[in-house]
Amino acid sequence: MLIVVGGMIGLGKSSVAEVLGEALGSEVFFESVDDNPILPLFYTASPEEIQSKRYPFLLQLYFLDTRFKAIKQALVKDNNVLDRSIYEDWYFAKKNMELGRINKLEMQVYESLLHNMMEELEELPKKAPDLMVYLKGSFETVLERIMKRGRSFELDKELVDYYRFLWEGYDEWVMKHYQASEVLLVDMDEIDVVDKEEDKQRVIEMVKERLAIVRG
Repeated sequence: MLIVVGGMIGLGKSSVAEVLGEALGSEVFFESVDDNPILPLFYTASPEEIQSKRYPFLLQLYFLDTRFKAIKQALVKDNNVLDRSIYEDWYFAKKNMELGRINKLEMQVYESLLHNMMEELEELPKKAPDLMVYLKGSFETVLERIMKRGRSFELDKELVDYYRFLWEGYDEWVMKHYQASEVLLVDMDEIDVVDKEEDKQRVIEMVKERLAIVRG
């Protein structure tokens, strides 16, 4: 069994992944954030620094590398949960290209690497996740959760437009373009796995029920 937890920045992927990992007795592969040397630079750089230092491109390569390593490990073991996966990575690269933060040549390099990595995954005995648990929520909930967790480099008010730009297309991308597995939607406007025990149990039961259907 392999579950990937996806969704917009701030909605609680790591918390949900941890809850599922504990409930299902599985290892959890967390997104590389706290030990990511590029992420704070990406969030705090001026537009001029973005252009000269190419932080968005470097960040996408960093995430692509770490997510590829994580999913390779997860696909060759039993019972794992991934806090975001390589399947969502392209969406972030695409949105940064639309903003002009990643240029067309960088995107071509990125997509070539991603294509090669996906081909390598096809050689593994298990080729894809069993289920994506997709966390969706209003933009107000996104901002509230980002502020609540309090990572200093994420709190600049100038980032609000960037968060909104990512958020506006996320649900559509998952519903229309993600094809690696079944998708279970979890409404994070109604769910709080950090502070409400009953919500933890609710998510666990939702996932178990969907996994039973997926497995037939």
